[in-house]
Amino acid sequence: MSRVLVARLDSVGDVLLAGPAVRAVANGKRADGGSPNDVVVLCGPQGQSAASLLPHVSDVFAWDSPWIANPAPPMTGTHLETLVNFVRNSRIAEAVILTSFHQSPLPLALILRLAGVGRITGASTDYAGSLLDVRLRPGEDFPEDQPEAVRALGIARAAGFQLKAGDDGKLMVKDPPDVKHLVGEGPYVVVHPGATVPARAWPPLHHAAAVELLEGVGHRVVVTGGPGETELTATVAGPSGIDLGGQTDLRTLSGVLANAAVVVAGNTGPAHLAAAVGTPVVSLFSPVVPAVRWAPYGVPLELLGDQNAPCRLTRARICPVPGHPCLGSVSPEQVVEAVERLMRGVSSLSTRRKVRM
Repeated sequence: MSRVLVARLDSVGDVLLAGPAVRAVANGKRADGGSPNDVVVLCGPQGQSAASLLPHVSDVFAWDSPWIANPAPPMTGTHLETLVNFVRNSRIAEAVILTSFHQSPLPLALILRLAGVGRITGASTDYAGSLLDVRLRPGEDFPEDQPEAVRALGIARAAGFQLKAGDDGKLMVKDPPDVKHLVGEGPYVVVHPGATVPARAWPPLHHAAAVELLEGVGHRVVVTGGPGETELTATVAGPSGIDLGGQTDLRTLSGVLANAAVVVAGNTGPAHLAAAVGTPVVSLFSPVVPAVRWAPYGVPLELLGDQNAPCRLTRARICPVPGHPCLGSVSPEQVVEAVERLMRGVSSLSTRRKVRM
C-alpha cells in the first residue's frame, strides 16, 4: 500500500469537511485498479480529534502552521524540522493539499518537496512552478462557490483518486459511542451555544430563551459545550435542560449529536459533526463566510441569519457591526419554528435560497 498524505491544516470543522476526500484517497486510483492507500492526515492541533474520527485514516499528525493558525506560531528551524522529519520517516509517496479559497497550498508544498514527497496536488491561484505536479486553478478548473466538502473532493479527484462505488460523498465519522448514560431515554434536541469565533455566535440569552421555548412545546433539550464553556452552557441550559458542558470529548459528542432529533448550532465544528452523523441542523449562520461553502453539508438544514448583513464576506472574527445584526435579529421563536420544521421533514424555501447565495 502506498502512503499518501492528505493535508488540511485547520481545525475540527475543516477536517470533517475533508472526510469525503480522505475516503477517495484511501480508495485509490482507477488507473492502477483502485489499489487502496494508507492515508496519513496532516492537520492543525485543533483538528487532530476530528481527524481521528475519520474512517480509513491510519495515522494523524498535528502541526501548528505559521500561515494558517491564529495566533500564528513562529516559524523556526526546529518547528520546520518537526514536520520534515515526520514526513521523511513516514515514507510518504504522495500528498494532496486541501485548502479553502483564501489559503495557498504553496508553503506546505515547498516543505513537502524538501521532505522528499514525489507527487503533490493542490489548488492555487498563484503560479506553482515545480511545487505542484497537479495544479487546479480556482475559478477556472472548478467554481469557488461550492460546498467545501465538494471542493476538497474535487482536489482529490484531480490527483486521480475516486470514491468507492456506492459512497455518496457525504460527511462521515466512525461509529459514535452509546451515550445513554449522559442523555437518558427518549428523544431530545441539542443546543450548542458556543463558537470558536465570536462573530459567529448567537447571544447566550437568546439561546437560553430558545431552550425554554423548546421545553415549553415538549422537547427535552441537551446543551453541549467544551471545557471552557461550562458557564455558558449552564446559563443556556437553565434549571431543566441537560447541561453537558465540559463533559464530552469530540467522539462522545458525536454520540450525543447522532441520537438527537435536531441540532441547533452556529457555524462551528459541532455543526459539521452533526452533519457527519446525519442529524438535521438549525444553523445560526453569520455571513462573514458564504453559506454556499460552509453551511452544514448533506443533511436537512434550516439556515437562520441575515445573509446580506453588512458583515457579509468579511471573514471577521469579531463582529464589525454594532449590535451583531446578522444573528442578533434572529428570535428564539424563529429557532423553535425551524426545529419544528425539520422534525416534520419540511425544509424552508428561504434556506434553499440562502445556501445558493
